[in-house]
Amino acid sequence: MEQFSPEVIDAAQGLWDRVWMFLRTLLIPSRLYQLPAIAGLVLLAWLVARLISPRLTGWLRSRENWPKWRLRLGLLVDRRLTLIVFTLLAWAVVLVMREVTLPFRSQLIALAATIAAAWVGIFFLARVIANRFLRRIVTWAAWVWVTLHLLALTEPAAAVLDTVALSVGDFRLSLLTVIKALAITGLMIAGARVISRAISGRLAQNDDISPTMRVLTAKLLQVGLFSLAVIVGLKAVGFDLTGLAVFSGAVGVGLGFGLQKVVSNLVSGVIILLDKSVKPGDVISLGETFGWIEELGARYVSVVTRDGKEYLIPNEDLVTGQVVNWSHTNNFVRLDLNFGTSYDDDPHEVSRIAIAAALSVKRVLAQRRPVCWVTGFGDSSVDYVLRFWIGDAEAGLTNVRGQVFLALWDAFREHGVSIPFPQREVRLLDRAAGADGGETPRAVATAGAEVVTGD
Repeated sequence: MEQFSPEVIDAAQGLWDRVWMFLRTLLIPSRLYQLPAIAGLVLLAWLVARLISPRLTGWLRSRENWPKWRLRLGLLVDRRLTLIVFTLLAWAVVLVMREVTLPFRSQLIALAATIAAAWVGIFFLARVIANRFLRRIVTWAAWVWVTLHLLALTEPAAAVLDTVALSVGDFRLSLLTVIKALAITGLMIAGARVISRAISGRLAQNDDISPTMRVLTAKLLQVGLFSLAVIVGLKAVGFDLTGLAVFSGAVGVGLGFGLQKVVSNLVSGVIILLDKSVKPGDVISLGETFGWIEELGARYVSVVTRDGKEYLIPNEDLVTGQVVNWSHTNNFVRLDLNFGTSYDDDPHEVSRIAIAAALSVKRVLAQRRPVCWVTGFGDSSVDYVLRFWIGDAEAGLTNVRGQVFLALWDAFREHGVSIPFPQREVRLLDRAAGADGGETPRAVATAGAEVVTGD
């Protein structure tokens, strides 16, 4: 069995001596009675929390028109209600005991209250980390560090972690260095996320900047802040980044060949943002997909259709393919409806009625007056096309077409305009072919069928 090095043994022994010394101080008579007091406060806090939690939850559910951040804050308070109540009760007991007796008689209770308060603060501050798994790791790591710090065990624990190291030549990587790098880099990334969100929110409220430039500025800002956070975090713990230059170059070449589509989509996303061909809110058609752009991502464009489906279309398809942008220069969209009326109806009157019917629909624009033209004289009807404009294509096209068709139906019935349709009459001849023909009665009847068409 491989033996541990003397450095590891000495560091572990030092940590154990400090822990054993702290445990022995708990046996002092002035501290011994504080242990059951802390246990009683924990039990009382648990009972109080079980009593308050249902009422707090019901009160939050009854809040209407509250911002989401307030409701989320209330739910977070409910999740850590026991710890919050214990902190309040413990500090109340400490304040009372310091008034009636010597401070050292409540020293252990004050230590427990301080640790609990630090845990509560870490729990709420860690909410800035969006990733749940990463947030949980950071929360537990911060709880452990704060507890060791308040118990004066930070230095011996750090000595133990520093002895667990990997040495390659002059390069030495210890477990303590890795933990510091992860902690500092995580804090820097969390700070960069908060700053980027705040600046992106301010950009979104600035109407002087186009939507595409807002997205492009926000994306560049995020990349810059996150890159700076990683570099500063690694440099803060002593990592030499110059040795990674050659390695990162080789990795970059390999990624360039292996991730051609990903890089192509990233470059296409930058092109889309620069040439402003599409932007958030535009109504586009790409193949059979019709909807409005919800978000411009680094790799894809989110398009939401009228039926609630969200399509994630790669940026490359928008750059290299044919895209119909219904609202590129303006929001006006022209729609055509084809219909026919009887030859007995006056075409001038039909056109007037159709235009008035289209204008009766709210979404049809009156400033761009509809027109109705005769397009041909068909076999059974005079053919027309009704053209009208709308300014809200994102609200749908089929529904406004249906509304105009219903308005035409009502207007035509009111003015006595008829809409012809093809009619066919099938007649079966009663006289069958003679016996010399050799045909069966069914075949004779079918052969002698006469089809008459008309209006």
